Amino acid sequence: MDVVNQLVATGQFTIIKQPLGFMKILQWIFAIFAFSTCGSYSGMFKMSVECKNRSESDLSIEVEFEYPFRLHQVYFDAPTCKGESPERLFLIGDYSSSAEFFVTVGVFSFLYSMAALSVYVFILEKYRQGCKGAQIDFVVTSVFTFFWLVASSAWAKGLSDVKAATDPDKVLLLIEACDEPENRCREVHDPVVSGLNTSVAFGFLNLILWGGNLWFVFKETGWMAAFGGTYAPSKEKAPAPESFGQEGYGQEGYAQQGDAYAGTQGGYQPDYGQGGYTEGGGDYQQGGYEQQPTSFANQM
Repeated sequence: MDVVNQLVATGQFTIIKQPLGFMKILQWIFAIFAFSTCGSYSGMFKMSVECKNRSESDLSIEVEFEYPFRLHQVYFDAPTCKGESPERLFLIGDYSSSAEFFVTVGVFSFLYSMAALSVYVFILEKYRQGCKGAQIDFVVTSVFTFFWLVASSAWAKGLSDVKAATDPDKVLLLIEACDEPENRCREVHDPVVSGLNTSVAFGFLNLILWGGNLWFVFKETGWMAAFGGTYAPSKEKAPAPESFGQEGYGQEGYAQQGDAYAGTQGGYQPDYGQGGYTEGGGDYQQGGYEQQPTSFANQM
């Protein structure tokens, strides 16, 4: 009980109220309905063969069949109306492949929905960390959507063939005694296949649920941001726009560079000394810079 209480305490059951978790509950429930209505089916139909010699007649021929619908293994005994022992006849068709595939998809969908729902409730942070869990969930959900499309379509066709193969009017054609006009053959009871019709309906409902759930799982993958242009896979940060404003070419940055050339508020002021030009020496001085006259002028 302590382990159960700890799991309940750490679980995030609010995810059930969100579409991501609520859809998984619906998938879990409808998957149970789909494979149970098909896998647990057992049906029966009844016929009667009334021979000209009534002592040879059989007015209650019962034929039972069930999942996985290997009808070619289902047999019944019918009178020959010729004074001979009854003949053994088999139904036609093997529809186990489509039925078993449908049930298998339903069982695995049930298991995966239960596992995914447990992940949502107890380790939702790890599921959303790096979007890896959501991406795997999206791929698996896509696969199950495709499987439900194939399985439901195949089982719908298989069910149509099962109905045709178990139609008493068509099964009576297999009995040779019914070819004689003096014998009377008729159906007594048709098979009830409403449960199988329900299984096909649940199959296509699962297809809609899994297909609709793709959108909610896709939003968790982070791919939407990548497609929208807002997802940046690179870890390098772009330079801040302020670095080109106030500090680079703004007032403060430009003023600091100007201080190297201007020592006072007046900006750049060259220092000319008072004795900048002297006749005796012929020197031209500007702020300590001394330039000697050329010797070419003296020679002239």
